[in-house]
Amino acid sequence: MGKNNWVVGLDIGTTKVCAIVGEPTEHGLDIVGIGTHPSRGLRKGVVVNIEATVNSIRRAVEEAELMSGGEITQAYTGIAGAHIKGVNSHGIVAIKDKEVKPSDVDRVIDAAQAIAIPLDRELIHVVPQEFVVDDQDGVKDPVGMSGVRLEAKVHIVTGAVTSAQNIIKCCNRAGLNVCDIILEQLASAEAVLSQDEKELGVALVDLGGGTTDIAIFSRGALIHTAVLSLGGNHVTNDVAVGLRTPAHEAERIKQKYGCALTSLVSKDETIEVPSVGGRNPRIVSRQILAEIIEPRLEEIFSLVRQEIVRAGCEDLVAAGIVVAGGTAILDGAPELAEQVFHLPVRRGFPQNVGGLVDVVKSPMFATGVGLIQLGLKSRDQQARFRSRDYGIYHKMKGRMKEWLTDIF
Repeated sequence: MGKNNWVVGLDIGTTKVCAIVGEPTEHGLDIVGIGTHPSRGLRKGVVVNIEATVNSIRRAVEEAELMSGGEITQAYTGIAGAHIKGVNSHGIVAIKDKEVKPSDVDRVIDAAQAIAIPLDRELIHVVPQEFVVDDQDGVKDPVGMSGVRLEAKVHIVTGAVTSAQNIIKCCNRAGLNVCDIILEQLASAEAVLSQDEKELGVALVDLGGGTTDIAIFSRGALIHTAVLSLGGNHVTNDVAVGLRTPAHEAERIKQKYGCALTSLVSKDETIEVPSVGGRNPRIVSRQILAEIIEPRLEEIFSLVRQEIVRAGCEDLVAAGIVVAGGTAILDGAPELAEQVFHLPVRRGFPQNVGGLVDVVKSPMFATGVGLIQLGLKSRDQQARFRSRDYGIYHKMKGRMKEWLTDIF
C-alpha cells in the first residue's frame, strides 16, 4: 500500500515524544517506522514550553521518517493530564419509524452528550457504553431493531480547551496536521487489552512519566476514566534525592537497576552511583535503591485503588489489572501491584500488530500503537459514513430523475 495510506500515532508524553508509523495491510496493521526523543516541554502531561515541545516532536518525527522511508504530514495525537475529566451520561429519544435507523442512534447520542460543559472545557470523546431499545438493555448495535424508545448510556470525556489547543499548536508548528486528539488511556487500552478482559471487567493503569492514567472497562464498555498527577518522574526524583545523584543519572540507574520489590533483590548486589559536584562515585547496595522505589510505587498503586473504590468499580474488575507505560517495565512492578490490589496483574504489551513488532513490544509504546489502531478505526468509520451518504445521494438522484421523466 502507498505512503498516503499510512496512519501515524504521536504520543506527546512528559518524558518522551514517540511517533509510530503504521501501514494497513490485508492481514491487519504493520508497524513500519518509529521515532522517539526525550520530551522537554511538558509537565504532568501538559505543555509548559511550546518551543521545546515543537523541537522534541520534530526530532521524533524525523527519526520515524528515516526508519519508514517517507514523509509524515499528519498524525493522531494523544492527550493526558490532570485536567481530563470523565463522566457517565444517559439520553432518551423516540424511534421515528418504529425501527432504529443510524439517524436515531446519532440523535440519542446527541441527547446523551447534552450536559453542561464549562466554557474553559471541551468535549474530547463520547464513548457509547450500551443502548436500550424499549426495555431490552445490553444492546451494542441497535440499528434495524424494532421499538418505540431508544436510550443510550455513554461515557463523556472533557479536557481543558487550552491544553488541547497547545498540543495542536505544537504539532502544527512542527509541520503536522492533527487528524484527531485521542485520550491516551483509551489508546493504551486499545493496544494492550483483549476483548475478553473488557467483557469480564478490567482496569488499565498506564504509568507514565508525569501522570498515571486509569481506564476501567466492564461488559465490553468504558465505564470510568481518571488521571493522577503522579508518575515515573516522581520515582526518579526520589532516587536522585535518596542517592544524592543528578536527575539524569537517577533516571539511568532506575531504568538499569531499579526494582519495585525489595524482597526480589539480593543483599549482595551493588551499584555504582555518580555523585554531584565532581565528588567520587560511591558503591551502594541495590537493595537501598529498591527501598527508595518501592514506597513511591506502592503509593501510586494505593491511590489508583482508592480511585477504583471511589468510582464503585472494585467488584467489576474480575479480570484484574493491566499495567502499561514506561514505569511498568520496572522489575517487580506487577508483583507489587498484586499485593496492593489483591487481584491478578500483568504487564500490557501492544497486540495485534505486525511489521516491527520486536521494536514496539514494550509497555512504553502502548499509547503510540493504540493511537494508530484507533486512528485507523476512525478513518475507516469516516469512509463508511461518506460511502453511506454517497449512496443516499445516488438514490435521491435516481428518484428525482424518475420523477422528472414521469412529469415530462
